[in-house]
Amino acid sequence: MEGGHPLNGEIRPSGNKNEALPVLAAVALTAEPVILHNLPDIADIRDMMSLLKGLGVEVKKLSAPSGEGSSWRFHAKKLKDTRPDPELARRIRGSILLASPVLLRLGDVTLSAPGGDRIGLRRLDTHLLVLERLGARVEEHSGRVFRFTLPAGRFRGDHLFLDEASVTATENALMAAAGASGTTVIENAACEPHVQGLCRMLMAMGASIEGVGTNRLVVLGAERLGGCEHHIMPDHTEVGSFIGLAAVTGGNLLIRDAGLENLRMIRHNFRRLGVETLEEGPHLRVPAQQDLVVQTELGDAVPKIDDGPWPAFPSDLTSIMTVVATQCRGTILIFEKMFENRLFWVDRLISMGARIVLADLHRAIVVGPARLSGSVITTPDIRAGMALLIAALCAQGTSEIHNIHQIDRGYEAIDARLSALGAKITREKVRD
Repeated sequence: MEGGHPLNGEIRPSGNKNEALPVLAAVALTAEPVILHNLPDIADIRDMMSLLKGLGVEVKKLSAPSGEGSSWRFHAKKLKDTRPDPELARRIRGSILLASPVLLRLGDVTLSAPGGDRIGLRRLDTHLLVLERLGARVEEHSGRVFRFTLPAGRFRGDHLFLDEASVTATENALMAAAGASGTTVIENAACEPHVQGLCRMLMAMGASIEGVGTNRLVVLGAERLGGCEHHIMPDHTEVGSFIGLAAVTGGNLLIRDAGLENLRMIRHNFRRLGVETLEEGPHLRVPAQQDLVVQTELGDAVPKIDDGPWPAFPSDLTSIMTVVATQCRGTILIFEKMFENRLFWVDRLISMGARIVLADLHRAIVVGPARLSGSVITTPDIRAGMALLIAALCAQGTSEIHNIHQIDRGYEAIDARLSALGAKITREKVRD
């Protein structure tokens, strides 16, 4: 790809990847049909759909509303297999979300440890503790394969306190509680937008949930969960990526149907880097040729951008902000609190000319603006991959990014969509 070209025009974010994975798992909770709208066409979602097909779920593509992602009909009436494909399960983190639905329906499920980005220790302990507390038995084999059984034939409601506000553990707890007998209280629950999306789907299926959007959820399980129709929200991580992309290339970009309600902290942190965004109805505009200057704290102190559980700044965007910071005048601290390996990719950015000091596993000091130069780089994970793509598009000269299947796991047809905005980018097959 060739950098240095402003990206201009309009783009619409895909459906939220991190909502799509749990709601796909939830289709297995019921023997009735479920229709999902705005599913993103990305590698992780295709893998999750393949897992469902292997379990006996009927999957059919439908005509989608104009301008939106694809719509699909799922029917898990003949759910049959208690062991999702181990190879597929190891590719994606979301495979662990099949534990509750398959266990509820069949009383037995064996899952390989899930895959996903290698950005640090990603514990499964909370998932196991939640399911055991709700009545499941868990057998662990070398920490890589887990067999779950449900002796009572149904989950039973209980009072849960999660030892970490894990998104996927909260989602597993919600799906189990939705079909449990009695009431389940989930304390220290994650409350990210994608968790809220799953809550709305479960309520449409017949569960009663109080406290949606908070860290305390009260779930009254349904005797039988029914079918529903559910619309997946725009991906706020993709919106944040597009804001960063427009800012560093100097483009004028309109992000259509941006899901403004989920962008408050994201837009706040972009303002710390001098990036302004304008609301135009449900859309968000990034004006062209902004003066990117780090906004210092009171007393001329060096500011920081740090992440945390929602509603704090999302960890998935710290990589994007690191690239944007390289193009801003001033110094800022990027403080990645949630994953101990997430910042290790910055050596690739430094090789392109970025002025970054990696202070430790969690902190990087970025001094800008830096003149980035095209390079040959390999991406380690989804979000670092998108960050490196943004860096390449604002760099001088030509870059090659390898291992792009990582980007494809989270961003739909990104090369074609950015080409439509004026990016000089091509996808090439690598010879074996």
